[in-house]
Amino acid sequence: MRGVSRDSLVMAHAEAERLVAESAPDALRSIAGELFAIVHLLSTEARLRRVVSDPGVAADQRAGLLSDVLGARVSQRALQVAEVLVRSQWSTPRDLLDATDEIAANVLFAAEEKDGTLDEVEDELFRFARILEREPGLRSALTDPSLPAERKQSLLDALLGGKVRPATEALVVEVALYARGRTIDRGLEEYGRLAAARRERLVARVTSAVALSDAQQTRLADTLASQLGHQVHLNLEIDPALIGGITVRIGDELYDGSVAHRIALARRLMTG
Repeated sequence: MRGVSRDSLVMAHAEAERLVAESAPDALRSIAGELFAIVHLLSTEARLRRVVSDPGVAADQRAGLLSDVLGARVSQRALQVAEVLVRSQWSTPRDLLDATDEIAANVLFAAEEKDGTLDEVEDELFRFARILEREPGLRSALTDPSLPAERKQSLLDALLGGKVRPATEALVVEVALYARGRTIDRGLEEYGRLAAARRERLVARVTSAVALSDAQQTRLADTLASQLGHQVHLNLEIDPALIGGITVRIGDELYDGSVAHRIALARRLMTG
């Protein structure tokens, strides 16, 4: 998101943070659910989406139209955030959709942060993404456009119901049932990034040949934080194929300190 859309997103986040400051966790979860419902509405109603994001339509008119359509289906607080979004300027209607989704997720993360469970949600999102990597059949089912949403929901209920935080389940449902052109991997990654950004942290995907001890995890996190100038949340996974050492990926940057990488490099040098 760039230019005018980026500026509008900043204003929407500021309004949402005012709401966060004065609301209890359960109220924030309810508001987040209502904002996600607005995303679903705008996703399916193309004409409404175009009108409420059209800079040629007066801001009051855009806000009034959305209010009329929503009626009493959402709370006043959720409507307050939604009106800030539709009164703002967006480069494309898609930017309005993405911004509303991001605000909804951030409000949900704020609720988890207030309850001290945000780390748990981050880890659960990461673990589910790794399950999808290992289970191509599950990925195929969740991304199959011919499989009814009810079947996908039943599958997710069986997989996640009562086993993860409700916030985690809600976000997985968003990326699986309401893809809006994004891949399920990209959606989970983006939600993980937003959760980390909630506390100005970076996310490092750390792969090791064997499990790292608590002391090793602490040293690694402290070293990365010192080098990068930000707190770092470690998402950990094990891959015996590395033989030894670790790999660390932060965004598009990869540090490969594995034994397997060193062996491969030595082989290239010997045969080059």
